[in-house]
Amino acid sequence: MAGAWDYDIVVIGSGPAGRRAAVQAAKLGHSALVVEKSSTVGGACVHTGTIPSKALRETVLSLTGWRERGIYGAGWRVKKDITAADLRMRLDQTIRREVDVLDHQFARNGVSVAHGAARFIDSHHIGIVSDPEQPLRVVSAGCVVIAVGTRPLRPDDVPFDDRIIVDSDSILTPETLPRSLTVIGAGVIGIEYATIFAALDVRVTLVDARDTILEFIDREIVDDFMHHLRDCGMDLRTGVRVASVRVDKGQAVADLEDGRHVCSDMLLYTGGRVGATDGLGLEACGLRADARGRLKVDPVTLQTSVPGIYAAGDVIGFPSLAATSLEQGRIAACHAFGCALPAPEEVFPYGIYSVPEISTIGMSEDQVREKEIPYECGIARFRETSRGHVMGLGSGMLKLVVSRETRKLLGVHIVGESATELIHIGQAVLNLGGTFDYFLNATFNYPTLAEAYKIAALDAWNRLMPRQERGRAPL
Repeated sequence: MAGAWDYDIVVIGSGPAGRRAAVQAAKLGHSALVVEKSSTVGGACVHTGTIPSKALRETVLSLTGWRERGIYGAGWRVKKDITAADLRMRLDQTIRREVDVLDHQFARNGVSVAHGAARFIDSHHIGIVSDPEQPLRVVSAGCVVIAVGTRPLRPDDVPFDDRIIVDSDSILTPETLPRSLTVIGAGVIGIEYATIFAALDVRVTLVDARDTILEFIDREIVDDFMHHLRDCGMDLRTGVRVASVRVDKGQAVADLEDGRHVCSDMLLYTGGRVGATDGLGLEACGLRADARGRLKVDPVTLQTSVPGIYAAGDVIGFPSLAATSLEQGRIAACHAFGCALPAPEEVFPYGIYSVPEISTIGMSEDQVREKEIPYECGIARFRETSRGHVMGLGSGMLKLVVSRETRKLLGVHIVGESATELIHIGQAVLNLGGTFDYFLNATFNYPTLAEAYKIAALDAWNRLMPRQERGRAPL
């Protein structure tokens, strides 16, 4: 392909999917150009999404002493008066380091970067506008990967001012911390920010039209999580729609359809995200985005309906995770250059960086019932572990779902401290087709939260074994 085009591959967007596609192509010996419309690389993941929200979470947990309150009491704080400037300091530092790492990664792999807005001229030619006063730069490419990501949905009837009524981008840089916060939408983003601000002792009201939250998570985990939220003082208003949002006398007001009104210093609207495909000139290459700006691709190859044009990351919709976006970018580049890939893992972990964390992989208890698979569950409470005692944990649980007939592990569901780290132990066993006997016989470092796997496995074993056989040791 070299010599036929200016670049073998042009990648539009430098988020997780874009950067992995470009670097993978370069490692396969192909010339790659990343077009990023912002002045720095990283995309929404680094600047407004994944990294900033997790940096904010860690800052809040560190400064509030939230993790130590089980030992020192609910009034314990590392810093008495936490300001918006305190939160921004760590956020800015984290983003700078992420950008530096990405710049270095592109440089050492020979990936070229152009800053400017990209627009299709046809399926093999991309126009780049970096300065409106400069002539259009046109580059040709053998193949293109669209990895532009998403941005927050901002309905016309919500009066955003990025101060009192904010979205998930503008909430990252508040002038002052609110004393009260209303969060509209109990999806992953809404849940994460609601719990982060609740850890700051901000009075939080969470509103959602659905009767329950996080429908894709095991119900027992969600019930435990919601109990924790209420115990922390969060007001949960589910099953009620928001009629209107307004600002009155310097406060945000959410008018609910049941006649109630929720007033707060700040209101965060999280009604979903839309693909950032407007402005790409998709019609010039024969593509069309859906009503939410997303693109349809082949689920295996990530190629769109136009040969040689791929899309990866949040712009193609579910699961919209940084982790899966990275793999999608790699798959797209490998397919574009005829590089065979092993079959993808059957299941992948889903992590929610709320306070406390939630992570899940495999089938939930409800899904197992729907498939009519004979099963049993094993549960471990973090407060049952010695590590939990050391950390002062009063909440958190790990749940295993196992097959009664084959003893195979079917699902792992965790809520609590380090859930998004602990899940990878279950991921390995699940994707290797292992049984829960692995946890029965494994030796875990002591004391660790990972020991909860053994406790949960023993709980499942007790439920599976007939009483007359209880005297026999686990396999």
